[in-house]
Amino acid sequence: MHTRVTKMLGIDFPIFAFTHCRDVAAAVSNAGGLGVLGAVAHSPEQLDIDLRWIAEQTKGKPFGVDLLIPRKYVGAEMGGIDRNSLSSMLPEEHRRWIDQVLERYSVPPLPPASESERDQRGMAGLRIDPKSMGPLIEVSFAHKAALIASALGTPPDWLVDKAHAAGIPVAALAGRIDHAVAHKQAGVDLIIAQGTEGGGHTGEIATMVLVPQVVDAVAPTPVLAAGGIACGRQMAAEMALGAEGVWCGSVWLTTHESETSPAIREKFLAAGSADTRRSRSLTGKPARMLRSAWTDAWDEPGAPQPLPMPLQSMLVADAQRRIHRVAHKADSSARPLVTYFVGQVVGQMNTPMSARDVVRGMVEECLDTMDRMNGLFEDDEPETA
Repeated sequence: MHTRVTKMLGIDFPIFAFTHCRDVAAAVSNAGGLGVLGAVAHSPEQLDIDLRWIAEQTKGKPFGVDLLIPRKYVGAEMGGIDRNSLSSMLPEEHRRWIDQVLERYSVPPLPPASESERDQRGMAGLRIDPKSMGPLIEVSFAHKAALIASALGTPPDWLVDKAHAAGIPVAALAGRIDHAVAHKQAGVDLIIAQGTEGGGHTGEIATMVLVPQVVDAVAPTPVLAAGGIACGRQMAAEMALGAEGVWCGSVWLTTHESETSPAIREKFLAAGSADTRRSRSLTGKPARMLRSAWTDAWDEPGAPQPLPMPLQSMLVADAQRRIHRVAHKADSSARPLVTYFVGQVVGQMNTPMSARDVVRGMVEECLDTMDRMNGLFEDDEPETA
């Protein structure tokens, strides 16, 4: 399956796997797609380890790196994030309310750990400002990433120029037409039109509506479709709308290689497509995730308003660690609180399989769908006397 994006990146199939798991990224690249590692919570040292491992596993096959590059966040006006200053901005009433929610579900406290250790792990350590993101980009270049993707905004000029000088194409996600146009004007090589069905940070426009509008608005820049894509029929539909490939995230979360915890995996396998919510409760920006007692609590009357990014991530980091630390236990009262980013295709994710089999199944079903559609438009056999 050859499109402009497969030729651009040297891959066999126009399937892009966004994932926080290096095992999934390597498996998809080895299967002929492009594994893209989400690195926003990595330290430069950990990213170096993971990219080195992916390169060893893929033996020269291309892979990408995805970063959150928002234009608007608390601390942007200061040129970067000072975590000590931001920590002092977390309202005490928010902390007390979260403690009350955790007490309601009998979630035990964390074992002792140094403050610096906690700040470097998970959501509290999101690297979204130029100062902390720069080292991640340098590591990505050092490992010859085939693609750098910006997941939350138009990448800055310095990044686009630096990537192009290194021969690395840049991608950016867009949830609206004006976002896509801004990406094109910034020199982005590949635009990912992501509909509201997708997991993680999403807008409000459906993929079926968004993709053809973005394709027309940014032509001839190639477009990938994202949001609500987990099978070959959905892939074929997006290609029919003008996309030249698909960007998938949720479908990998129940694969054998995935990093998801047993508690989350069980919830995903049992969930339907109506069991997700767009919520600001984890990052401060609207993100689609599995509905849970956690997301419901933030919608209750009297609940505080989520804080802007990155304050919300810093606020909830310890609470999330407390929940996930005990949720795997069969009798854990914390299990109802467990949530994770996932799109509406969670309703299709009912059978665990390998990432390679997911790629193979998508390609085969996409080709079968295209053949079936071609057959619908073939002329009938002429009648014979």
